[in-house]
Amino acid sequence: MNERVSSITLGPVLFNWDPEKWRDFYFRIADEAPVAMVYLGETVCSKRAPLFEPHYQAVADRLSAAGKTVVFSTLAEVALKPDRKLVEQICATEVFHVEANDSSALLRLQGRAHDIGPFMNVYNERTVAFLASKGAQNFCLPAEMPAAAIRELCHSVRDLNVTIEVQVFGRQSLALSARCYHARAHGRTKDSCRFICENDPDGLELSTLDGRPFLLVNGIQTLSYEYLNLIHEMPELRAMGVSRFRLSPHNVDMVEIASIFLAVLDERIATQEAAARLNCVKPAAPFSNGFYYGRPGYSWNIPTGY
Repeated sequence: MNERVSSITLGPVLFNWDPEKWRDFYFRIADEAPVAMVYLGETVCSKRAPLFEPHYQAVADRLSAAGKTVVFSTLAEVALKPDRKLVEQICATEVFHVEANDSSALLRLQGRAHDIGPFMNVYNERTVAFLASKGAQNFCLPAEMPAAAIRELCHSVRDLNVTIEVQVFGRQSLALSARCYHARAHGRTKDSCRFICENDPDGLELSTLDGRPFLLVNGIQTLSYEYLNLIHEMPELRAMGVSRFRLSPHNVDMVEIASIFLAVLDERIATQEAAARLNCVKPAAPFSNGFYYGRPGYSWNIPTGY
């Protein structure tokens, strides 16, 4: 699992999609998307997991039959007994690799090959070295990591036989809370939410007092309003030593988006052409890449020379 061959990966669906839509999405990914690895699993709310559980095996089998590596991701926040049970269930699987998104999973994965997800907030080489000594093989870095920190981390862990993954497309996870914002926005509690988040398959938009779109709510999760887009930065990231490039699923043509990013990774098209093609499948919200340049995350910066 710690190969250094560069590849496009697809992160877990963060939103509460209709179960049949969720299943069909992954069936299409299996049949058409040029991604090498697919992460499955509920990472935001344990209450959602039973909705998709009937389809997990069929989806995993379809993806595996298509030659894609399947990794199961754990919850990003464990606060209640059902959360802990879900993490235990995922970590107990022996057929598929597991990505830990909360420290509660580490004890159960210790000594066994596993991945570290972006919610674990790995920022420095000492953390990578410690987790690698416990069996971690791949590290997906937090979305707010700037280029200088990514470069330094990649350089400092070259001898650890681990791979580094960076999210290059999709809304960026900014925070998690014990409270469910989606439920509270509709006058409900977390326990009596009645899955109100299903009404917002790409999240619930928040606005400032003057009506400007600002952030996004997804259950207990806060996301950026803008969509991260590091298409221009792909060659630089690869040169740093990043070997996995993660796309976060949204209600857009993810097959086309995966094809565009892979074409840049394989150097079949220039980043300028790729950027133009991405604009054709662009979601309603704008693109951003500010964190990469050490600037406000919502900003859009064109690299020198473009």
